[in-house]
Amino acid sequence: MSDMLLTKRHLLGGTAVAALSLAFAAFADTASAANATTAGGAQETTNSAASPEDAVPSSEGNVDMNEVLKPGPLPEIALGKEDAPVKIVEYMSLTCPHCAHFATTTFDTIKQKYIDTGKVRFIIREFPFDPRAAAAFMLARCAPQEQYLPMVDMLFKQQIAWASPDVDGRAALLQMSKLAGFTEDSFTKCLTNQKLLDDVNSVRERAAKDFGVNATPTFLINGKRYAGDMSVNAMSKLIDSLL
Repeated sequence: MSDMLLTKRHLLGGTAVAALSLAFAAFADTASAANATTAGGAQETTNSAASPEDAVPSSEGNVDMNEVLKPGPLPEIALGKEDAPVKIVEYMSLTCPHCAHFATTTFDTIKQKYIDTGKVRFIIREFPFDPRAAAAFMLARCAPQEQYLPMVDMLFKQQIAWASPDVDGRAALLQMSKLAGFTEDSFTKCLTNQKLLDDVNSVRERAAKDFGVNATPTFLINGKRYAGDMSVNAMSKLIDSLL
């Protein structure tokens, strides 16, 4: 996993503009590989072609949910009652198309059915696969905390406009950030915040080392690990089996 570490060399060094250009250029070179397989076997996953879309997915292993639920260096982005019977932690990458699909087609319905009704506690954590995803997460974290989810939602819905390797990622992220209240100065300061980058890295590294996360999206649900996008029906069946 050390090959995937997002370091100061990727996002900083020299001027902010030069650093961002290097980061986004690095993404362009690695995006195709990251979408299939990343260093150490990490990969962005699709639903198994052998399984119906709405089938309950098979667990890929066990995790210690008490350890999973201990907060990391960043404030938790958590929805739902703390004592809800089902606990879900999703690790996502903002450049992952399958994460975007889950966010735009499944999450809202799951929120209405289970999170808002007190049955599920849902926590979102960062697992960036590349410098561009790390930059996007940093911007979401630099926004007021109540704007984190709306900004992530916007980034997922507009993913092709800023995450495609053939677009100017810096310009696209700057424009989207301005819609969220950033100035060019606050945008640059955010992306040159070494502590924030270290914290995002730490969340990712902890997930990989301690919980076996190597794909996005990955869901840790009541002590089990599930990798891959889920439909509303599939996640509903899984949650219902735990209630």
